[in-house]
Amino acid sequence: MVRLRWAVLAAGMVLVAVGAAWGTGVFGSLTGGGFDDSASESSRADQRIRAELGNQGADLVVLYSSDTATVDQPAFRDPVTATLDRLRQRPEVARVTSWYDTQAPALLANDRHSTYAAVQLRVTDPDEMTDVYDELRPALDAPGVTTQAGGTVPFLAEANAQTTEDITRAETLSLPILLVLLILIFRGLVAAATPLLVGGLAILGAFVAVRLLGLVTDVSVFAINIITLIGLGMAVDYALFIVSRFREELANGHPTARAIQRTMGTAGRTVMVSGLTIATAMASLLIFPQVFLRSMGLGGIAAVLVAMLASLTVLPALLAVLGPRINALAVRLPRRWRRADPARSAATTGTTPAAGSGGWARLARSVMRRPVLYLVGVVAVLALLAAPFFRMEAGGFDERVLPADAPPRMVAERIESEFPGGSIAPIEVLVSGAAAADVQRFADEVTRVAGVTGVQPTANRGDVTLLSVTYPGEPTGPVAESVVRLIRDIPAPAGAEVLVGGRPAADLDMLDSLTSRLPWMALIMASATLVLLFLAFGSVLLPIKAVLMNLVSIGASFGVVVWIFQDGHFADWLGFTSTGFIEPSNPILMLAVLFGLATDYEVFLLSRIREEWDATGDNTASVTAGLQHTGRIITAAALLLIVVVAGFATGGVVFIKLIGIGMIVAIVVDATLVRALLVPATMRLLGRWNWWAPGPLTKVYRRYGIRESAPDSEDPGGDPAGRKPVEAAAH
Repeated sequence: MVRLRWAVLAAGMVLVAVGAAWGTGVFGSLTGGGFDDSASESSRADQRIRAELGNQGADLVVLYSSDTATVDQPAFRDPVTATLDRLRQRPEVARVTSWYDTQAPALLANDRHSTYAAVQLRVTDPDEMTDVYDELRPALDAPGVTTQAGGTVPFLAEANAQTTEDITRAETLSLPILLVLLILIFRGLVAAATPLLVGGLAILGAFVAVRLLGLVTDVSVFAINIITLIGLGMAVDYALFIVSRFREELANGHPTARAIQRTMGTAGRTVMVSGLTIATAMASLLIFPQVFLRSMGLGGIAAVLVAMLASLTVLPALLAVLGPRINALAVRLPRRWRRADPARSAATTGTTPAAGSGGWARLARSVMRRPVLYLVGVVAVLALLAAPFFRMEAGGFDERVLPADAPPRMVAERIESEFPGGSIAPIEVLVSGAAAADVQRFADEVTRVAGVTGVQPTANRGDVTLLSVTYPGEPTGPVAESVVRLIRDIPAPAGAEVLVGGRPAADLDMLDSLTSRLPWMALIMASATLVLLFLAFGSVLLPIKAVLMNLVSIGASFGVVVWIFQDGHFADWLGFTSTGFIEPSNPILMLAVLFGLATDYEVFLLSRIREEWDATGDNTASVTAGLQHTGRIITAAALLLIVVVAGFATGGVVFIKLIGIGMIVAIVVDATLVRALLVPATMRLLGRWNWWAPGPLTKVYRRYGIRESAPDSEDPGGDPAGRKPVEAAAH
């Protein structure tokens, strides 16, 4: 990178240009939705219904209401019926069903001041439906009557628009704060700007990668959230780590080329291990059939790998050009700030701290004098935080994930509370291959199911009949779930096939699908982490301990999320509506992201401890020095990542807010209780066993290990890791 610095920087500029000109088009090229398992019974039912009976669902639900007129008065009836007649003439519209046509009680509000029409579109592709809705929306309005649009298509359109708005606001809020914090950390404008440059490159590069992926597979628009979140967060973390080490090496008297070589031989390899670990954790999402989760995995992998590669190529090339000028445009802080934040480490002042000095070293020594006390105390706190997770209730998402003033949500809530049907999401039961008498007997059986309020045949062609089943409560509630399961338990008529679909069935199928694949996801993450951390540190116990530590910090985060979002604490302050349950894909996505981030900080800390262990062979001194050198860096990295995540925690879509708050809790817990207290305590208790590995695995590590030690540029033919004899004793 030093020799090819100008070519590398030119390549980076080309990627930025392509990302800005073409990659940003990813916002308009991705798909919406993607929450269903195409192999599930509900998805098969939906496909059969469309193929054999045509589109039966209400793509749009248009709610008309008036405070003064009732639905049968001319002031209400005439403009609404005229609007609906015009809608029927539109080529995009397949069918419009209203109270004025059917006199169906479910379409009329209890106070007769509101009614709604169900609109079915001719197109079936979700993206095309959204485009059609955007064109059709002005034609839905009836003059003199309040008009609100809800249903599946408006919900997806609103969620996509809100997601884009949340990303813009998050970036607007986080970038200025990041710059200020980086200036305080580095005390120089040039050094502070480099992480943001790498972050921009990572985001634009990931946009290009995901848009290319979108040409060959479906990618959900929600992948953009994870790209911005992970891409910016990891790029800032990696750049912070590498620039800090580079300034430390310059302060130790090394020339620019040697400083970069030593930096990449230590911090660079740490970044590589971290990036591969996080990318592997995100790759575990690819085993799920839901496009939403797979897209999050693809977006996360692209963001992490681009951030890692930019940090290992463009950043060292830039440092080679800057050299000592990385400390240019220094910012002088007030004296009391310098005392309050004595960043005397190389990460902030360019000077190397004295061995064993500093607050982090004192903390490490305190922990290692009383390791059992710290271990028990921290575990007790984490167990208390994690306790609510054991009573988590899973349920599908609904319109309440949107802000309270979003029209699709307002429509759904008004229909639920003001109309006798109470729901715009009935359970759909497709009966094929049965005579009319058998269908009627089956419908009678369904009527007797606990929780069913009505069974109505809504379509028929030949021996195929569609039954619409209503129920009280929410589509995602326990009653709807129970009704779906009980209907599926009813034997099908002889020689017939029965498929249960609709939104409640889709939610239930998604939960079953996620649950069945969750153990495989955990196995992939744990196995990959164990292998990568063994190759990084040559230890068997440390990778196992790292996985356990990750689970501890993630469990605490999950407990807080359940306490807030399921139980409804701080709902008014945070601006969301508690549903009484957690949408199951959210914890799975959090598990992948947080597992990677927790490993990230573990790698940062253990890399420096391993380096000190190789140099001294003293476990206590190694942990002390490792925590002293990385404590401030990890704390700074965590603070910067919290700033990035905080922008998303203010978003309007609840599951994005949930993930943001969950990540903030996990980052705080991981960077403080786990890395600063729990890890040193356990390493003190394990002693030399920290670095133990059986003989055959030791040979594997010696040959293939991703070693963390600065290379000796004056001896290119020697051991590139610069090992000292004490390493043999360590094994």
